[in-house]
Amino acid sequence: MSDFPEGAPCWADAMFKDVEGAKGFYGEVLGWTFGESSGEYGNYTQAYSGGKAVAAVVPPMPGTEDAPSAWCLYFASSDVHETAEKIKGAGGTLLMEPMQVGPFGSMALAKEPSGAVFGVWQAGEHHGFEKTAEPGAYCWAELFTRRPDAADDFLKKVFPYSARKMEPGDDPEAQGMDFKVFSVGGTDNPVLGRMKMGEEFPKEIPSYVQIYFDVEDCDDAVAKARKLGGRLHFGPMDTPFGRFAALTDPQGAAFAVIDMRTTVGDMPKMSEA
Repeated sequence: MSDFPEGAPCWADAMFKDVEGAKGFYGEVLGWTFGESSGEYGNYTQAYSGGKAVAAVVPPMPGTEDAPSAWCLYFASSDVHETAEKIKGAGGTLLMEPMQVGPFGSMALAKEPSGAVFGVWQAGEHHGFEKTAEPGAYCWAELFTRRPDAADDFLKKVFPYSARKMEPGDDPEAQGMDFKVFSVGGTDNPVLGRMKMGEEFPKEIPSYVQIYFDVEDCDDAVAKARKLGGRLHFGPMDTPFGRFAALTDPQGAAFAVIDMRTTVGDMPKMSEA
C-alpha cells in the first residue's frame, strides 16, 4: 500500500558513472548523507536528509554505461502492470517492463509521447520519499515539452489527473506562456506542472522532467553547485512560489533548487483546462 495517491510523485533516483563524485556534490549542495550501497541491487545507494530517505544514486546498469546522467521521477501506482498497459494505450513507450525489486516494490520505466522519461513505482517495503517540501528534499516537478497537447492527453489517460491552466494576467513575462498544473484528488493537491518549451530552449534539448529540491537559501546552493563544477542555466529568480534556479551537476544531470519560503508577488490565477 502506497503512502502516495495514484499519480503522485513518490521517488527520484539518478545513475552516475562517478557515484562518489555525485555523493560529494549533492552532499555539499543539498546536505545529503548516504547509506550503504546494496550490492544485490546494483549498488543502489539511498540519500538522506535529516535521517529521512529523499532520493537515491546508482552506477549505470550493464549496457547503459554510455547513457547520460539524469534524474528520474517515479509516480505512484497501485498496480504497475495496469499502469504500464495504460502507458502503452496512451501512446507512451515502455523502456523497462514492470519488474519486481525484491521486497521493496515493483517498477517500470517509460517515455511519454514527446520523449520525457519517467518511472512508475508500486510500493512494497519501500514506500518512497520519507519527507517532501522541506530543505534537502524533493518538492516539485515539471514536464517540459514541445508537444503540450500530446503530453496533456497522455497524462490524463494514465493517471487520475485534473488540470488547470495558468492565466498570464498582466505579467509581461508570462504572456504567451503555456503552463498547466495537474492535481490528484482535487485542485488543493497539485502534483505536477507542464511547461511548453519555446524557442529559448536549444533544439537539441529533448523533453524532460525537471525535479526541484527545496533548499534553505537558493543563492547559497547555486554558489556551492558552481564551485563544485555545476552549471547554472537559469536564475536565481524570485517568483510567487519561491526563489529558484535551474542547474546541471558536473556529470550533466539537470535539476532545480528552490527556497519556497522566499516568495515575491501574487500567485497567478488558474482556470480549468
